[in-house]
Formats: sequence, C-alpha cells, structure tokens
Amino acid sequence: MKYLFFDIECACVYKNVAKMCAFGYVLTDEKFQVLAREDILLNPRGKFHLTDRKGGEGLVLPYEYEDFKKYPVFPAEYPRIKALLEDKESIVCGHATINDVNYLNLETKRYKLPSFRFSFHDTQFLFMNAQKEFTRQYGLQAMAEELGVEFTPHRAVDDAYATMRVCERLCAREGADLNGLAEKYAVRAGRIAGYKIQPPTSLGLKAYYQEREEEREKHIKAHEEFYRYVNKHMHRRKKGGALEGKIFCFSRDIEDDVPVSRKLVEAIFNSGGQYTSHPTECNVYIARDESGARCKNAITSGAAFIPLEQLESALLETV
Repeated sequence: MKYLFFDIECACVYKNVAKMCAFGYVLTDEKFQVLAREDILLNPRGKFHLTDRKGGEGLVLPYEYEDFKKYPVFPAEYPRIKALLEDKESIVCGHATINDVNYLNLETKRYKLPSFRFSFHDTQFLFMNAQKEFTRQYGLQAMAEELGVEFTPHRAVDDAYATMRVCERLCAREGADLNGLAEKYAVRAGRIAGYKIQPPTSLGLKAYYQEREEEREKHIKAHEEFYRYVNKHMHRRKKGGALEGKIFCFSRDIEDDVPVSRKLVEAIFNSGGQYTSHPTECNVYIARDESGARCKNAITSGAAFIPLEQLESALLETV
C-alpha cells in the first residue's frame, strides 16, 4: 500500500469557481519513504485574485505568475491527476482535504470532465480526533509547529510534503499507521463520486455534536425558566425601594444558573430594582468578569460593572 499526499493552489476561488494553478503531491510507501514528489503547474486561464483563509488580501504564492501561461490547462493534466488520486494501491490524504477536493470538483465541472471518484483522509481531522478537540480547526503551520515539522507554506508540493511529515509524526506519536490511526479514532474517510462530496466523520465528532446539542437544549430550557420567573415577578417588585431606578442585566452564564439567577433577581425586585435581557438597556451589569461582547455592550452604553461575588454588598451601595 502507498500513501498519496496532495495539496492544491488556485489562482482564484469564488463560490462556484476554483481556477487551479498547482497540484502538488508526494507519494510514499507505508513507512513514509518518498517514492515521488512533483508540482504539476497549470494555466488557470484567469487572473490571480489571492486571499488568505479569512478572505483578506495579501496571500502570496511562491511562484512567478507570468510563467503559468506557459503550462497546460487542467484538462491536459486531468488524466494524470485522476490516475494518481484513483489508484487503488494508494491511500489519499491531505490537510483540510475537503477544500482541495472541492477545487477538483469545481474544475471538472468547469471543463465538463467526468467526476473524480476516490476516498480521502484529512490530517487536520485526524489530529482533531487525536486531540479530542473539535472546536478548533488546526492550520497546517500550527500542526507542523506542534509536531516539529518545518516547511515553506503555499507551494503546493511543499505543503503536500509537510502534510506527509505531519502525518508521519502523528502516526509515530499514536503508535499506528495511517489506517490504524483512522481505526483507533473510528474515523470514516471522506469520499467524492458523481460530483458529490462526503466529508470525513468519526464517532468523536458525532459525540461532540450530540454534546453541543444537549448543551444548546439545556441553555434554552434554563433561559425559558429564568425569564418565566422574571416576567411573573417583575410587576410585583417593591416600589420606592433602595434600588428604584436601577436596571440590572446578568451575563448569560449567570442567567443559565437558574438557582443563582432567581435568587439574585428576587433580591433586586425586593429592593425596587428592575431587570432587562438587553445589556444596552441596563445601568448595572453583573458578571463573573468583564469579558465578552455582552459585557462590552453594557459598559459602552454606560452601565456600571459589578462582579458577581460583590453583588450582595453592591446591592446596598447602588442606592
């Protein structure tokens, strides 16, 4: 069995267009010994409009742009690229591979060529599973630094080589080959066929989604319970109390801690204070710290910030 690591660079990428200018690949044996490596350069038949991952300007590819006009267009190299990716003796892998697979898909549609048909792994996704961290998508450079791999970014063949070395280090750290690593974390490879792309998935990712959904439902229930209490008791608050004219707002985590939030708002109502769900409408904001947009909005609108642990004494001082 062989491993094929690949990376793609494009002259420009839009919603339904990806004009490829480089297909870089590294072919190895199962021990990560390099059998072949190459940058297949392509004439993108279009201008270069390069952006970074966030869509900002400034990404520079380490190529001479004028030279691309000398290279063949994608259809001329399509058979060779297709043969590499669809070789039954090779396991295909990249970094954030679904992006590159999408570029291939868009180019085949652009030139009305048959769809690619192959399965693929993703070092980024494998690393996320190994780290048990699904809230962060690790960039190749961050992973390379984590695993001690050096490379020059944005040259397709160099990115493919770095991806290979990252995979090698990850496999060594986990004590498994590429297939064994996928089995260890119950990762199912992604796949493209008939112009349809299925991303990689895993039991760990499914568990993360389930946990996130349970947290979301828990938050909704807590939110509803707290505001039922607020709406029911707001009109019963003491008129002319020590907190008359004070309008409070809590951070989300305090609101969701219903036993605490109900006790606090009850004390506020008993002293004549009011409560609002909108931080820009309050004049007293309660939170554990001053982080987050909600707190910033309250303070910018003129609210006084009071830490949660100081609330009892603050309720007496805000008269």
